[in-house]
Amino acid sequence: MTGWVYKSTGSYYTVKTATGEVYECRIKGKFRIKGIKSTNPIAVGDVVDFELDQSTDETMGQIHHIHDRKNYIIRKSVNLSKQVHIIASNIDVVFLLVTINNPTTTTSFIDRFLVTAEAYGIEAVLIFNKIDTYDEAALDEQLYLQYVYSQIGYTCLRVSALEHKGLEELKAMMQDKVCMFSGHSGVGKSTLVNALEPALDLRTSAISDSHQQGQHTTTFAEMFDLSFGSKIIDTPGIRGFGVVDMEPQEVGDYFPEFFALKEDCKFNNCLHKEEPHCAVKKALDADDIAWSRYRSYMQILEGEEEHYRGDQYAEERRNLQ
Repeated sequence: MTGWVYKSTGSYYTVKTATGEVYECRIKGKFRIKGIKSTNPIAVGDVVDFELDQSTDETMGQIHHIHDRKNYIIRKSVNLSKQVHIIASNIDVVFLLVTINNPTTTTSFIDRFLVTAEAYGIEAVLIFNKIDTYDEAALDEQLYLQYVYSQIGYTCLRVSALEHKGLEELKAMMQDKVCMFSGHSGVGKSTLVNALEPALDLRTSAISDSHQQGQHTTTFAEMFDLSFGSKIIDTPGIRGFGVVDMEPQEVGDYFPEFFALKEDCKFNNCLHKEEPHCAVKKALDADDIAWSRYRSYMQILEGEEEHYRGDQYAEERRNLQ
């Protein structure tokens, strides 16, 4: 039998067939060690073959084959730095939820996520959520970020899940697609899914007042069928995003505004650091490329962990005013 993986708990996988039957499945014992280096050999969104376990009952199954993935979103495992974690697979479009101050989504986090989406061939859209909560300063910051990323070519959408602003436009983007919502804990992923499909009634939690961090209300990634013809993968909140297995020469290719200038650099293998006649550095000096993007690029290039704070691009906003 063949089906989609709708939920992964690490031990059990909920698999749904094309005719709507749902089975709880496990993987065969030797399955994990067949060259799979990720912490989760099977991810939500995978298409798998399984057989019913006749020794138990007809609702339990064993997965014995994963179909080739067209793409997936991957990051470094939090506790096992040498391993990676596949967040979800076979995605048509990924929506990264961004909030300005409740909690803060840094440009470093945004850029690392976008670089990974570019590397694995997944369309990425930025959703600026909770716009109903912003004061003048936060709104200025949000509009600046929207300007930066829309200039690069990324679709940006302003949304308020609580006030139902931007939802119809979002539904149109999601129509007949497998979508994924991602972002930090507390950015409102589950609340937004509930606004799109109230019948799901996913559990949500408030932001911690002391640390302005979200709590993990979504424990495992899970896919849901929506009434307007979309599938949505709701994922646990991510604190940091580790970029996986990129050679220095290819990192710049996943920054679209860098890639567009690549042929104008004097050297074909230019890393946009200290090389002479670098088109990227020239554009940076002319403020045609955002400094926050260049800092993210250098951070990834040097293999640094994510630590860049959003207030470091305040000067850029002032320069544009």
